[in-house]
Amino acid sequence: MKYKLRILKIEQVTRDVKRFVVEKPKNFRFIPGQATYVRINKPGWKGEERPFTFTCLNEDDFLEFAIKRYPMHKGVTNELHKLIPGDELIITEPFGAIHYEGKGTFIAGGAGITPFIAILRQLKKDGKLEGNKLIFSNKTRKDIILGSEFKKMFKKNPDDLILTLDEETERKEGYFYETINEDFLKKHIKNFSQYFYICGPPKFVEAIKKDLLNLGAKKDKIVIEDL
Repeated sequence: MKYKLRILKIEQVTRDVKRFVVEKPKNFRFIPGQATYVRINKPGWKGEERPFTFTCLNEDDFLEFAIKRYPMHKGVTNELHKLIPGDELIITEPFGAIHYEGKGTFIAGGAGITPFIAILRQLKKDGKLEGNKLIFSNKTRKDIILGSEFKKMFKKNPDDLILTLDEETERKEGYFYETINEDFLKKHIKNFSQYFYICGPPKFVEAIKKDLLNLGAKKDKIVIEDL
């Protein structure tokens, strides 16, 4: 089934990421971490669709997406960033993507954080966030999606939030200035028998997965996007 939904609000989150709040169909539900295919309801774009994960909770009376713009592609994300409230999106039923299987470490690169947003928000709401860790890699502080929210979310256990920056020139307390690799993972993770959730650019995901396996992680406990 397809749903034609009006955009209610658009907010700038980072320099190249916008938050889209859209109407929610009656009785529409999804599992945190799931995605939907999105089309723009405008001539020339109705045949172009891309997968985006929901960042809201089921209890919200709206649907929400955090979408990064890739201007060099001149495709759907670039066009989405030109839209205004009142424009319409077409979405499908929820599907696949990443599901929460149990306590573990979430490792995200850039916009790869988006499938984890609804999962972590739900865990926080349910009082089940403790015992989970988030390692979030970005180029600079300005690129961090929802950085303030994650800091509040992990305020009780700040060591379970690791924000690492690999192109930042000005160093500040509370951030790590390292690339996520095997040495980094060995230094910051004690238990490699837990679940690991990885999302980001394909090369990032493959490299992290390989490093985790080398460090003793179980293949069936590494959860990646399956779009």
